[in-house]
Amino acid sequence: MRAIVITEPGGPEVLEWREVPEPRPERGEVLIEVIASAVNRADVMQRLGRYEPPPGSPPYPGLECSGVIVEVGSDVPGFKVGDEVCALLGGGGYAERVAVPWEQVLPLPENVSAVEAAGLPEVACTVWSNVFMTARLRRGETLLVHGGASGIGTMAIQLAKAFGSRVAVTAGSAEKLERCRELGADELVNYREEDFAERVEADVILDIMGAKYLPGNVRALRTGGRLVIIGLQGGVKGELDLRALLNKRAAVHGTTLRSRPTAEKGVIVRGVVENVWPLVSAGVVRPVVHAEVPMTEAAEAHRMLDSGEHVGKILLVR
Repeated sequence: MRAIVITEPGGPEVLEWREVPEPRPERGEVLIEVIASAVNRADVMQRLGRYEPPPGSPPYPGLECSGVIVEVGSDVPGFKVGDEVCALLGGGGYAERVAVPWEQVLPLPENVSAVEAAGLPEVACTVWSNVFMTARLRRGETLLVHGGASGIGTMAIQLAKAFGSRVAVTAGSAEKLERCRELGADELVNYREEDFAERVEADVILDIMGAKYLPGNVRALRTGGRLVIIGLQGGVKGELDLRALLNKRAAVHGTTLRSRPTAEKGVIVRGVVENVWPLVSAGVVRPVVHAEVPMTEAAEAHRMLDSGEHVGKILLVR
């Protein structure tokens, strides 16, 4: 088969469409003929040589895909050849075919095309696991989302609103903030012009920045607040004001999704199917797609992500 190969650490130009060995489904896995995948920040970090795939995962980038099951390994309940699905991957989505544990496979939600569905598993599982399973956002509470116009951000806004919460977001332009408002965001902060900690009081904060935003995040938390750090775009080491944290009886959680065991991912996937997919099928929550790019032109899709001008997901289509 063919896949996008990272020839060496570097810029988008190191991504090449090449012949590679075809995967075979092992026990508990299905083989998916890929229709589409999506670009995630982790793919960029892997391209730069800063994020190795988990052991046993394909070496090619791509944390999610949609497609059709073409082969089923032994001990796979609930799926059969011909099923249209999407999947959460440890890697390998930028390819013609990918083998994946059945626990990480989701049926396509109703009223969503197979191409659009490729951009749902990673963001839906990330938001559901962090905002609702870990931070336990409740109706009436305020969620602050950093990077509100990102794929994760656009999903977090919609899900939080669907479950009755108030949403504040940060973004770097008036245009991006307007898109966030259209998705339901109540409070808009341009981080280039304002200090979010002076504007927002939040019960839960979903943070992609890490060290750079740590002091401000603690200041913005309400008593009993929960800060969930899922990205390190602003650095890995920061200063934590423990006195403020204690006084607010607040909690800081650091989590990843890609490296979790299959069983843990399976629990998250089932939660998404039960709680998020009905909202997607009803049109209450929808995929936000910035662009569809041929998979063979993955380098151009990475340039789009690197530019920071996108809103929502950039999809790679075969």
